[in-house]
Amino acid sequence: MRYFVEFSYSGKNYFGFQIQPNQISVQEVLEKALSTILREEIKITGAGRTDTGVHAKKIFAHFDTNQAVNENLAYQLNSFLPPDIAVKKIFSVPESFHARFDATYRTYEYYISLEKNPFTQDSAWQMWKRDLDIDRMNTACEILYEYEDFTSFAKLHTDNKTNNCRITKAIWEQAGTELKFNITADRFLRNMVRAIVGTMVEIGSGKIEPAALHGIIADKNRNSAGTSAPPQGLFLVDVGYNF
Repeated sequence: MRYFVEFSYSGKNYFGFQIQPNQISVQEVLEKALSTILREEIKITGAGRTDTGVHAKKIFAHFDTNQAVNENLAYQLNSFLPPDIAVKKIFSVPESFHARFDATYRTYEYYISLEKNPFTQDSAWQMWKRDLDIDRMNTACEILYEYEDFTSFAKLHTDNKTNNCRITKAIWEQAGTELKFNITADRFLRNMVRAIVGTMVEIGSGKIEPAALHGIIADKNRNSAGTSAPPQGLFLVDVGYNF
């Protein structure tokens, strides 16, 4: 039987979601907890592979077991897991349903603090020494809809079969002294959102014009885009499925 887990985590103390040799990961911690409670070896498959220091407000994973599982397992897991990982619910799905391949969209948010804030050091890019023009950044967002190949924002030397993604939403919003970037696509490349944010910051600070984004994307060269934004400001906030 296959089950889905909906959970969230702070990525501060982890080297990403996926298991890494000699490094602590969210996947490893979850698998150990499930294996201990169910008394069998459990392997989970996540909806995505967040990088070191990146957070998830809402993410899914699936696992298989011969046991009948009820909602009490979520309570048991939360008692067993560390405070920075929280399980919301566990529910059964068809055996063919896949947490990664059956996802129809993913949404990320990226946060920038425009003032020095001791309470968001681990959850936002502290950028209180730079002025950013949100209108220029949103002008650049409109350009993202015109393209599908985002090689210029992809981590180099990965095993991607394609660098094509369909972005359906990209917008910057300001609330007080905090900027939030919201972006939704059918799929994302490794490091893609952070590379886009880094490039948007160069546009917002006046280093390059919004229209330059056309050339950056057309180049299909990671060196043409801006430096990646730091990981702590990035959150995976939603993954969609046709349940």
